[in-house]
Amino acid sequence: MSIVVVGGTKGGVGKTTLATNLAVMRSLAKKDVLLIDADEQGSAADFTAVRNETVAGGAGYTAVKLYGAAVRSEVLRLASKHDDVVIDVGGRDTAGQRAALSIADIYLIPIFPGSFDIWTLEPVAQLVIEARAFNEKIQACCLLNKADPKGADNEEAAAIAKETPGLTYLDCPIVNRKAFRNGAAKGLAVVELKPSDSKAIEEINRLYTATFDIQKVSK
Repeated sequence: MSIVVVGGTKGGVGKTTLATNLAVMRSLAKKDVLLIDADEQGSAADFTAVRNETVAGGAGYTAVKLYGAAVRSEVLRLASKHDDVVIDVGGRDTAGQRAALSIADIYLIPIFPGSFDIWTLEPVAQLVIEARAFNEKIQACCLLNKADPKGADNEEAAAIAKETPGLTYLDCPIVNRKAFRNGAAKGLAVVELKPSDSKAIEEINRLYTATFDIQKVSK
């Protein structure tokens, strides 16, 4: 069983898109998944509501809203009933995010390929240092999300991310593709969307594999 937290201290970087795609993909792999919406904006819960209306048989996973210290206590209570837990936290240093990090196996931090967003890695790294005082097993990883198709900005961001102490850079950039927005609007993971976008599918599959391979290594 793994607990994957998708978070950071910057809003609007696509955390919910990654969290919901990973939760759906894990459920498609026949895993019993618990998706926690720990963001007060409630985007993951909204995605699930749409999915329940559009997908035959329902979402395919269990979704719960939790905030603050309850993220830790309730996940610890519920985790044993599921194969995996995915937690979508808000883009701020909140009690809910800190609670999630205290029990996380994997902490995914999506970042934009832009200088102002890259500098947010420093406070995130500090969060990880503080979390490791209580949770030694946490694996903190950052990746480019909504990246440019190509260009120097991606390379510069990756270079800075690789040099940030305490974080592992995942070379799994997710390009800013319309397929992700179209899928979210329909309550679908990009791997389910028709017509399909092979590049988007390849990108999210690389992230999915990297995320759960890290979990295998950490065990």
